[in-house]
Amino acid sequence: MSDISEDENEISFTVKFLGRVEVFHSEGLQVLTEAAGVLKSPDKGTEEKTKKNKVSLFLSVSGVDILEHKTKFMLYTCPLSTISFCGVHQTMPNLFGFVAKHPAADMNHCYLLQSKKFSHLLVSIIGDAFQACRREEGVNSHRDLVVEALRHKNKVLQKENKELKKRLAALLGNGAERTDSQSAVRVHAEDDNAPLLRNEYIQQKA
Repeated sequence: MSDISEDENEISFTVKFLGRVEVFHSEGLQVLTEAAGVLKSPDKGTEEKTKKNKVSLFLSVSGVDILEHKTKFMLYTCPLSTISFCGVHQTMPNLFGFVAKHPAADMNHCYLLQSKKFSHLLVSIIGDAFQACRREEGVNSHRDLVVEALRHKNKVLQKENKELKKRLAALLGNGAERTDSQSAVRVHAEDDNAPLLRNEYIQQKA
């Protein structure tokens, strides 16, 4: 059976899971070295140790999943947004790992795995996916700012439009009053036109 498989949305590798260790730093090769030291030392407490269990490591655009190889039982799932570092051990090239933030607590864990053939490839894939996720978050953040700016501008325009409607209504109201007044004057002027002419004619005759 092949140690690697892929489909349209994800790729999986068969590797050995050494365990996960709580770490105090979120990145750096020193984190891998310290975590590996904790797993090797039986005296130091570690959150979870394993006996190099074979697991399926699934990589996708959403995150990294670690499943039991035979049962496909989910052991851990780490969204890409929680991963802060991944790398290959400096002196043991078949050992690699990544650091991810706990989804519900303020702590980081280093997940250590082993592969004779794919350690560098896996680190490269996880790193590329992590960077792509960061870029996407940046784009989404920029989009959110643009949307918020457009919403604010729309509110301002709506307010200005409302004020313009009020002013237009007031102008139309005043115009109607002036029109009525002018119409009344014209009516009276036309009615009084003939008598005025007669008065002038009478004065001239006199």
